[in-house]
Amino acid sequence: MKVTSTSGGKRRPFAIVVGFVLSFVFFTLALTTIVKATGLDGEVLRNVAIGVLIFFGVSLLIPKFQLWMEILFSKLAGKFSKAGKEEQGGFGGGVVIGLSLGLLWTPCVGPIMAGVLALAATSSVTLQAVFITLAYALGTALPMFGIIYGGRRLLEKVPFLLRNTGRIQKVFGVIIILVAVGMFYGVDRKFQAYVLEKFPFYGSGLTAIEDLDIVNDQLKELGMREEEVVAGECRVAPGFEEGGEWLNSAPLVLEELRGKVVLVDFWTYTCVNCIRTFPHVTAWDEKYRDDGLVIVGVHTPEFEFEKSKENVAGALKDYGIEYPVVQDNDYKIWRSYNNRYWPAHYFIDKDGCIRHTHFGEGKYDESERVIQELLSELGDEVSSEVLDIEEYKGEERTPETYLGYGRMERFGSVENVVQDEWKKYSVPSALEVDHFAFVGEWLVGREYSQPKEGSRLILNFEGKEVFLVMRWEPWEGAGIAETGSVLLHGVDEDNYGEDVHGGIIDVFGDRLYKLVKFEENGVHEIELEFLNEGVEVYAFTFG
Repeated sequence: MKVTSTSGGKRRPFAIVVGFVLSFVFFTLALTTIVKATGLDGEVLRNVAIGVLIFFGVSLLIPKFQLWMEILFSKLAGKFSKAGKEEQGGFGGGVVIGLSLGLLWTPCVGPIMAGVLALAATSSVTLQAVFITLAYALGTALPMFGIIYGGRRLLEKVPFLLRNTGRIQKVFGVIIILVAVGMFYGVDRKFQAYVLEKFPFYGSGLTAIEDLDIVNDQLKELGMREEEVVAGECRVAPGFEEGGEWLNSAPLVLEELRGKVVLVDFWTYTCVNCIRTFPHVTAWDEKYRDDGLVIVGVHTPEFEFEKSKENVAGALKDYGIEYPVVQDNDYKIWRSYNNRYWPAHYFIDKDGCIRHTHFGEGKYDESERVIQELLSELGDEVSSEVLDIEEYKGEERTPETYLGYGRMERFGSVENVVQDEWKKYSVPSALEVDHFAFVGEWLVGREYSQPKEGSRLILNFEGKEVFLVMRWEPWEGAGIAETGSVLLHGVDEDNYGEDVHGGIIDVFGDRLYKLVKFEENGVHEIELEFLNEGVEVYAFTFG
């Protein structure tokens, strides 16, 4: 008796697929809840799945292991069979195998886990998450069914395969083990990065449907239904009562601002995209405040240190922000608006209705005209001229790059990252564009990484400007330096950013530091050498 997809009754392929879909959906959502409740790292789950793959591979190579697994599946299948008498190869046995495949598959699948975990990060597992996971499981199960069914037919037509089943199983056992070992050393991720680098438009046709007007219209309607409380045709704006401390103002109540136009601005002070909007938003505040515009900044932090009231207050002073700002450290206001972006602007009319939204940078003239339109509804004449402020023109550049393992990608050192432990790293012979590498001793944490004295960080990027979020947190024994000192290599003095003086960046506050500014967009490689201990590096952003 063999536990394979190519043996058993005719209903068995269907049973395996049913078991797989049910198992994958259940365990994916269950793991999402567990990860959220316990903070368990998804990488641990991936390693567990790799271990199980190795176990299955070994079982195909060693007859005793295979026999033990056959006995195990036979007993489990008996639980699902009628009165325990249906043979293991029937529907019940197939369901059991499908359930086990779904459990094994769950931690290995990055995209769907990332999507569902993102949904669960700011809310509970919803019906939307269930349908997303179910759709993914069905998409995976259909080709699986084709392989199972086709394999059965192939065995029937090619006797050679049937006679050499044992040898074929051993070959696949070796393949499974090699795949698992490759996954452990990150070969699968490097291969994916290689494919995307060599074929940047790979898979773009699969998402072309999203560009259709009818699809965009439906997505907009869905977004409106998710984020609004409907009262007639009015999208009623949520209030600020669930937020934290206020700066530049006593606490504001949105209902008490009826009769005024309100612009709600979601931001965080180390977000370079947010920073680029400040000249426009502060200018709107100055120009239209007396006409009835109230701007409310909602500071929703991306990193833990951004929760500090003192840090936020310092940012308000640095960027000349005088309008009211509420700290949203627990993401309560963020969730009430169903917001997903930094920066995000919500334009609210005199009746408390959300009349317009804009996410990200740009379209400042359009946003200002929305303000003018809403102010004109108050009954007073408003200037129709828009402010002439130079707008940042983005070009193709390296995406935001996080340096903590929680969101780390495009890591180029020879060694794999070791989480929450000191480890020596070395740079590869060639560092690919959009990648970074550690050199020397580093402690890689979830949000940030920390170097020892003399360690280096090498970055190969595309863009004109480089910004790095850093903070100075010396520990006992780190020396008596008052600031962290970082030496910049690979850049001429003419291209130093505002925070570089004599090739040195003094790190004394928890903020975004401006490192490099070239005249033209291009591919460049820079190196940071850390001259003392206590500097924490969080994320690169680019201009």
